[in-house]
Amino acid sequence: MSKGATVIEILNRLVDEIESHLGDDIDIDGIAAASGTTGYHVRRMFSSLSGMPVSEYVRRRRMTVAASDVVGSEDLLSIAVRYGYGSTEAFGRAFRAVHGVAHGVVRRDGGPLRSQPQLRFRLTVEGSIPMDVRITERDAFRLIGHAARVPLIHEGANPHIQAHIASLPVDEHTRLKRLGDTEPAGILQVSADVDADYAEGSELTYLHGVAVSAGSPVPDDLDAIEVDRGAWAVFRTSGAYPAALQAAWAATATEWFPSNPWRLRPGPSLVAVIDRAEDFSTATTELWLPIERS
Repeated sequence: MSKGATVIEILNRLVDEIESHLGDDIDIDGIAAASGTTGYHVRRMFSSLSGMPVSEYVRRRRMTVAASDVVGSEDLLSIAVRYGYGSTEAFGRAFRAVHGVAHGVVRRDGGPLRSQPQLRFRLTVEGSIPMDVRITERDAFRLIGHAARVPLIHEGANPHIQAHIASLPVDEHTRLKRLGDTEPAGILQVSADVDADYAEGSELTYLHGVAVSAGSPVPDDLDAIEVDRGAWAVFRTSGAYPAALQAAWAATATEWFPSNPWRLRPGPSLVAVIDRAEDFSTATTELWLPIERS
């Protein structure tokens, strides 16, 4: 695979590799490296654009194709091994998860079956709504605040994060603001240790806190996340909260990254609330994503 391929080209190559090796483990890191990018970026872009992790797509495609074999008379262990499973039990669990019924039912009745079509990624550039983004280089810094493990939710308010914030004393926000001494300024919503597949329901570390310089002391009652030196893409958005922010987050995958010579690098994502309505129904926010040149 040649260097300099676009995100869309790389994702379509990955889909082709999956289709050609449905019974094998897919070397996403190797495919990404051969295309001049990283497995981390490919996994995040795949999940953002398709709405599912690569692993889930592979399972659905395997079980879609395997269904035609199950309807036949071949022994189930041979079918299971062909699609990468070491036992009929493991194959059966995957089959039921995709089709909603046991393979025995399908063999007897011919269905019901659920099909996962082969994906094909395409870039459609509308250009009607420009994205407000700036690129900034930052030295290493530190994030301090109150952290909790929460599940990832793609749309709507995350009740687990809301409960975590609500558990903090009212005056704690004032204290945190006093501690912050570098950009991004103000109280930050930090997502760290996010699953590379960005799968909904997977756990991440949410930190409610502020940014401080790398050498700043960390109070004993606060958690800390170290942030490496590097570039950041900062997307500003205004509108209904959190809908406008989540739409901007999605647009980074569908519009910005495919059209610009940058890719995601590992690291936390940050949301700074610049201004908001009293009831938080609307807000102006900045979404900070760690990036590197493709």
